[in-house]
Amino acid sequence: MRLATWNINSIRTRVGRAVDFAVREDIDVLAFQEIKCKPEQFPYAPFEEAGYQVEVHGLNQWNGVAIASRLPMTEVSTGFDGMPGFAKGHEGPDAPLEARALGVTVDGVRVWSLYVPNGRALGDPHLAYKLHWLEALRTATAAEIAANPSRPLALVGDFNIIPFEKDNGDPSIVEGVSTHVSPEERAAFFALESAGLTDVVRPLIPEGFTYWDYQRLKFPRNEGVRIDFILGSEPFANAVSAAKIHRDERKGEQPSDHVPVAVDLSLGAAEDDDDLPMIFA
Repeated sequence: MRLATWNINSIRTRVGRAVDFAVREDIDVLAFQEIKCKPEQFPYAPFEEAGYQVEVHGLNQWNGVAIASRLPMTEVSTGFDGMPGFAKGHEGPDAPLEARALGVTVDGVRVWSLYVPNGRALGDPHLAYKLHWLEALRTATAAEIAANPSRPLALVGDFNIIPFEKDNGDPSIVEGVSTHVSPEERAAFFALESAGLTDVVRPLIPEGFTYWDYQRLKFPRNEGVRIDFILGSEPFANAVSAAKIHRDERKGEQPSDHVPVAVDLSLGAAEDDDDLPMIFA
């Protein structure tokens, strides 16, 4: 199975690029973030013509996640247990939920497409929401793995966190000034290890960015950041045989500001193979 994740930054704007990439790169399962549309607005037809079925979770013109798959999808879930909501000026357990998480099972593999809240600015209520959201994700993931430890599970998507200094090539993002690099955000990312997850791409591709801002020639100058990840449980990590960051997708006409990240899975790989390095040391 070849699995990819891509913050597409409006699926209706980039549907041609998305389908072309999926077919050209022989992607079996493609998770999207920031689709920016409701289910009834999603451009299903080009995907269906290319042999994909699509599950969509979108509530308005912001956020939104989707998964396109050549294989049947079951156990479709919108949102994870305990996922908090957010609205400006609205705090508490009844805050409205956003379209940021979609889970499906494909050929025995559990896949979550995630669009982690941005955080906006240090001290902003949205940053507190982001940290709360990530802690709830950690708790829900740990419970899901404990309930079915032998099933491969992956959290994929735009995490809006730059874990290590080498993942930050943008001089405008500075610790102590900017979100994405704060100690609290990084700690929340690393805490996902305690849920039983590892970054399955980094051991194969130690360096490389996945996002470049549209402004100030960030891409030609390679002033990017690494914020898009595929985090897998042990059974998932043991099945990963190859990975790729598709940097060239940032080129050409109307590109997204993110690029796809993909892995190949050799399903049925030995579960006792524990040689894959962890990123959280």
